[in-house]
Amino acid sequence: MAQKILVVDDEKPIADILKFNLEKEGYDVVCAYDGDEAIAKADEEDPELILLDIMLPNKDGNEVCREVRKRHNMPIIMLTAKDAEIDKVLGLEMGADDYVTKPFSNRELIARVKANLRRQQQDPEDNAQQTKDIEIGRLAIHPDAYTVTRDGKHIELTHREFELLHYLARHIGQVMTREHLLETVWGYDYYGDVRTVDVTVRRLREKIEENPSNPMWIVTRRGVGYYLRNPEQE
Repeated sequence: MAQKILVVDDEKPIADILKFNLEKEGYDVVCAYDGDEAIAKADEEDPELILLDIMLPNKDGNEVCREVRKRHNMPIIMLTAKDAEIDKVLGLEMGADDYVTKPFSNRELIARVKANLRRQQQDPEDNAQQTKDIEIGRLAIHPDAYTVTRDGKHIELTHREFELLHYLARHIGQVMTREHLLETVWGYDYYGDVRTVDVTVRRLREKIEENPSNPMWIVTRRGVGYYLRNPEQE
């Protein structure tokens, strides 16, 4: 069965072009043209991925993303004509997995779609290892349930935040470059933006660290990248 993608853009010609190009790749595509319709279609259609324009009538893309994230974990790629850092950061903080700045090439967009869908699907390799619970001091990661707890209390994470934390936990103590994390966690090679990693790390720290400005679990190795450590063993 073809994977379903929800395209949300208030400019119908753009939505039609996106639909045409995605259907050529074998995807099943449904469209919405404003914020309210986007939320309704996300609930009704339960797509595998959403392409979500930021500038929408009724509710903008960031509001839609926040509402959808309350009930769904599918990847969300924001489409924006704005190139300002704050717009990209806001979308990621609302729970988006990625963003593409207009104008973009069809090749770039398809690459992003495939990468996000690939990461959404569970990797069959080393399945037992990937679904094994991990305890790091007072932090517990439960891959089967996609949940994280600290001192037994549930921590609400987005899909991408969980994927990043889980990957770092499976390689505890190993410093990972931003480029490597983009390739392994996001599934990008050429098209990734390393700032996406920085924003996601910052959001993770705000959720799991007692003092995000002085992180105990997710540590920065200056000039290199990030690694996870057990503060109770040091």
